[in-house]
Amino acid sequence: MLNGIVKSIGSAMSSILILLLIGSLAGTWLLSGIVPAMIYYGLDILNPSIFLVAACIVSCIVSLATGSSWSTVATMGVALLGIGKALGIPVGLCGGAIISGAYFGDKISPLSDTTNLAPAMAGTDLFSHIRYMMWTTIPSISITLIIFLILGFNIVPGSQPTDIEMVQKSIDSAFNITPWLFLVPVLVIVLIVKKVPALPALFIGTIAGALFAFLFQPHIIQQVGEANKYTDFVPFRAVMKSMYTTISISTNNEMVNSLLTTRGMSGMLNTVWLIMSAMVFGGIMEASGFLYRITQSVIKLATNTASLVASTAGMCIFFNFTASDQYLSIVIPGRMFADTYRKRGLKPQLLSRTLEDSGTVTSVLIPWNTCGATQATVLGISTLTYLPYCFFNIISPFMTIIFAAFNIRISRYSQKEMELNLIEDEKKKEENKQGLT
Repeated sequence: MLNGIVKSIGSAMSSILILLLIGSLAGTWLLSGIVPAMIYYGLDILNPSIFLVAACIVSCIVSLATGSSWSTVATMGVALLGIGKALGIPVGLCGGAIISGAYFGDKISPLSDTTNLAPAMAGTDLFSHIRYMMWTTIPSISITLIIFLILGFNIVPGSQPTDIEMVQKSIDSAFNITPWLFLVPVLVIVLIVKKVPALPALFIGTIAGALFAFLFQPHIIQQVGEANKYTDFVPFRAVMKSMYTTISISTNNEMVNSLLTTRGMSGMLNTVWLIMSAMVFGGIMEASGFLYRITQSVIKLATNTASLVASTAGMCIFFNFTASDQYLSIVIPGRMFADTYRKRGLKPQLLSRTLEDSGTVTSVLIPWNTCGATQATVLGISTLTYLPYCFFNIISPFMTIIFAAFNIRISRYSQKEMELNLIEDEKKKEENKQGLT
């Protein structure tokens, strides 16, 4: 049991380190003026009517390019949320648009870990998986964009053009705003596109943010460093403070002040404790065999293709609730259902698609899941506030079940392929027997 707990917590260590790095990155990006610059220029481009659709599409593109919903939300997502607040759009709607787009890209990007994990668990190749998944993903994101478009045209903005101008003036008076600041987020996106792992990519982004603070915001460094004059030690103290604790940049506008605040690594600690507690629970559940027994009971109830797909989707969501980890919601159902799909003549692409449609995207909707806890902390919005507006994440599991119920794009083995599969299974059984003897 103890080994199961240790193993479970160990599997989340990468997520915990990424979470802490995101906190430090948010700090240096505020200190250097990167996030304020994104908000400043974003207010010039976006208006309330198209903001939700634009935020979703931008998040889709960035996440598709980087393969990481976490990096997308931590960089572009934070900036888009700030723009949405300045435009007077409810934060729940903003969060829903950002997360919907981020998880669309995370779900279909070849660079995404879950996009690679799902076909590996199901027993298919990456690009067959992506092509097959597009049949349910494109309708889901299309419906999502239509909903956001309708909502956007019916939003009564909380900010008038004069208010937006005041926000821009307040930001401009506090920071040296220049397009050169966008070099840092571009660098991070390029690193992730080049398949640099998330940890070093975010660390480089954090250091680059600190360097740009030295170059462009010496007065902010002096303010955060709490020094009367700019000395050699002040930049180091300001950067370290921005990385590990709360900093707030004061302007003459209260709303802008709320945008120009970050809590660094310390703001992530409650989420770290929540993740560790959830992983302890998940480790106990898995080590005790409880999760396995539940899955086997569910398989017996799945009498046809539609009920099998629905059962798989339900189990993915169940593991997101109980194991509190996105990866486990893909790995465990993938292992448990792989043989059943094969024996019933269903190709592994159907299983891998169901794992992504139900496991990958619903993890962020659960407050104690590693994804839900992280995104809520990064955006500063409770999970239940953005949950009703994560239309893509909500629609996706239903879409995959509907396709199965109406027998749309269900890949099956031919009779010849089924016979070959039986021969392969017999060979494996013989090899296993020989291995035991």
